[in-house]
Amino acid sequence: MGGNKKNCTIVIEGGTLLSMVDGEEPLHDARVVISGDRITEVSVSDNNFLPETNEIISATDTIILPGLINTHCHSPMTLFRGMADDLPLKTWLYDHIFPAEAKYLNPDTVYWASLLACVEMIASGTTTCIDGYFFADEIVKALHKAGMRALVAQGVIDFPAPGVPDPKKNLDVASAFLGRWIHFSDRIIPGIFCHSPLTCSDKTLLKAQEISTRFNLPLQTHLSETDEEVTEIKQKTSMRPVFYLDELGLLKSNLIAAHAVYLTEEEIDLLAKREVNIAHCPESNMKLGSGIAAVAQMLEKDITVGIGTDGCASNNNLDLFLEMDTTAKLAKVTNLDPTIIDARAVLAMATIGGAKVIGLENGIGTIEPGKKADIIIVDTHSPHMTPMYNPYSQLVYSATGGDVRDVIINGNIVYRDRGFTDLDSAEIMDEVTRLCRHVIVRPALA
Repeated sequence: MGGNKKNCTIVIEGGTLLSMVDGEEPLHDARVVISGDRITEVSVSDNNFLPETNEIISATDTIILPGLINTHCHSPMTLFRGMADDLPLKTWLYDHIFPAEAKYLNPDTVYWASLLACVEMIASGTTTCIDGYFFADEIVKALHKAGMRALVAQGVIDFPAPGVPDPKKNLDVASAFLGRWIHFSDRIIPGIFCHSPLTCSDKTLLKAQEISTRFNLPLQTHLSETDEEVTEIKQKTSMRPVFYLDELGLLKSNLIAAHAVYLTEEEIDLLAKREVNIAHCPESNMKLGSGIAAVAQMLEKDITVGIGTDGCASNNNLDLFLEMDTTAKLAKVTNLDPTIIDARAVLAMATIGGAKVIGLENGIGTIEPGKKADIIIVDTHSPHMTPMYNPYSQLVYSATGGDVRDVIINGNIVYRDRGFTDLDSAEIMDEVTRLCRHVIVRPALA
């Protein structure tokens, strides 16, 4: 997959390397050697000597960095991009998204919509994603075909759901999903995604954690996304959401909590103590008017925070470069401090930070010998990338996903000179367009 022979050697020659290894400075005129699926050498280029290789990638006028990691997305929701914009979350979710999912989701739509998400993510530099949705088998198939690395979770909710009409069987379906895929591929990790503490009972949450612990896998949930959600959980449990989850025993290092917008200082302290991982989704939070997460305060408490896009129905794109820019600027304006969360720190959130969220920091997230070869190359030869004084700032504040030129995942070149080596992006877009001809969009103000 990806246009390479197994165990071939690739040499990336030239360019500025940002390894994202703590304490390492940018390496100019770099050389990165890849053998099979691993990085075997990182050095300064020696133009007089090239190792024996199957493939040389010239990286002059580029930045080389680890592949970006999207810590929260719902890939099949590309199907609903722009369908219900400019609405508050509860109206958007209950009046538009849930009904659309019930009517239009099936294995076929989920597979093709997930492939479309892969096309969008790869072309904008994302090599790994943390996903959760329904018909998760089809998401696995799509991400595997695309050559991506991923944590893919079966969605769990205490309502009739796509593929799970009887909510009493939601965890049976999830457990069977884990069993099917746990040994399938070194690129795909299966998991469970409990929609939220509001839409999943304490019994469901406890059982999901028990199953996840038994399989030694992460558990995902949405947490404190809106003030209204927090109020409803307090009415239901007499506790704020973080304390409620702690009472249940869910706050563990395998928990990935998305959004985490409405947290008290005491809740942030408890999340830090329990080593819970956070997926920050600033653009989705902004678009739904949900609020602003206290990311700077979380980082100060040494909470592991990654960056996510959320789904295309609440963000409209899967471009992590845009998400990084928003992450940095939103923190600055919220705290009235232009020095808070600098560009390098934001880029770390989208690379090694994301790797820590998923539990893969020993394998991905930095460019160093022995790690998996998940690497992207960003073209800097354009007006908006000229001149370049600080490559970290350039990537966070100037670049977009459209500047990504090459993408390597697991040692395979999946995207070369802005073109896919295996995927037929035109066919995928045409198929999703065909499937969406049947979708009836309800008026936003209906």
